[in-house]
Amino acid sequence: MAESDKWVLMATAQTPTNIAVIKYWGKRDETLILPVNDSISVTLDPKHLCTTTTVAVSPGFEQDRMWLNGKEISLSGGRFQSCLREIRSRACDFEDKEKGIKIEKKDWEKLHVHIASYNNFPTAAGLASSAAGFACLVFSLAKLMNLKETPSQLSAIARQGSGSACRSLFGGFVKWIMGGDENGSDSLAVQLVDEEHWNELVIIIAVVSSRQKETSSTSGMRDSVETSLLLQHRAKEIVPKRIVKMEEAIKNCDFSSFAQLTCADSNQFHAVCLDTCPPIFYMNDTSHKIIGLVEKWNRSEGSAQVAYTFDAGPNAVLIARNRNVAAQLLQRLLFFFPPNSDRDLNSYVLGDKSILHDAGIEHLKDVEALQQSPPEINNIPAQKYKGEINYFICTKPGRGPVLVSDESKALLNSQTGLPN
Repeated sequence: MAESDKWVLMATAQTPTNIAVIKYWGKRDETLILPVNDSISVTLDPKHLCTTTTVAVSPGFEQDRMWLNGKEISLSGGRFQSCLREIRSRACDFEDKEKGIKIEKKDWEKLHVHIASYNNFPTAAGLASSAAGFACLVFSLAKLMNLKETPSQLSAIARQGSGSACRSLFGGFVKWIMGGDENGSDSLAVQLVDEEHWNELVIIIAVVSSRQKETSSTSGMRDSVETSLLLQHRAKEIVPKRIVKMEEAIKNCDFSSFAQLTCADSNQFHAVCLDTCPPIFYMNDTSHKIIGLVEKWNRSEGSAQVAYTFDAGPNAVLIARNRNVAAQLLQRLLFFFPPNSDRDLNSYVLGDKSILHDAGIEHLKDVEALQQSPPEINNIPAQKYKGEINYFICTKPGRGPVLVSDESKALLNSQTGLPN
């Protein structure tokens, strides 16, 4: 290593979150985080939903430390330790002649890390923040410590932090193969198609609640594995067939099949939660209203326009077959779920705001002018649910993780290694 102990070596990365369309629910090994079934997800555009992580090493650091969204958190948890141990054991020689830094493989074990991470979306509210977080941690550390592993091999490390994290190492549509080996070596993620393959899709997330959920995914899964007979049947009989059909639908950009499979799998996942003892309630009345809205619209059109899926929380992820449908969907959502009068449109619809323009909505008065009930309501006066949605995020399928070369985007100070 360099003789001076003043240097700080850093790397910053951005990693997207992902939403499963064939769900992962239930582990066959709690420690290694090995699932009871395969799963498939879509990666969301990191411009709208991502984790940014800066990692740093320095001989001057006295211990491993981490800050999440500006607050220091403990790194003593088993999942953090697993990821750090796996990464350090694979670290390679590194040299930066310009800065006079030379680190040999054996030196990495002695160097402490500082980690700062920031989510641009709610943490622990059912928007897969832990997936993006652990994927970003592993990706950024792998770059910093000069690992030679492929993204799939890195996904097997990220999986040990949070199961769904393995799917955030790729863009587009991603499959997490459950694997069969006891050591988990073959339980990893592969990319099915990249984000350009089906670029017509538009995704609108209705954030019903950004509060932390009452039952964590970890404890919920454990209870389901122990008590739900439906989970056993689902993993053994249902999911393997759905995976084959979903891969085919994605390959062929077959939206009707994709929507049917996505909605059915989401509903079955929540049925497993209800079949758990004690039962788990992730969705709420607002979630159910959104399902009703989509189901009525799809039936009235005679073909699927929108697919819905809900992870472990009440927030709806709505996937529209194209931009035109997305504009109509946003009109319907704003008609039924207008913002409270003290809100402005800019803070109510986030992400890709060009969908608002497509929907003919520029100001709050345009939302108030949406007087005409959608035709599928059948002349019944439509009830509105003002204030039941916190906000919407308009996005699309997106790319995988990237290194951020702009040092001004780093979350740690390049001189001290402490948060900016």
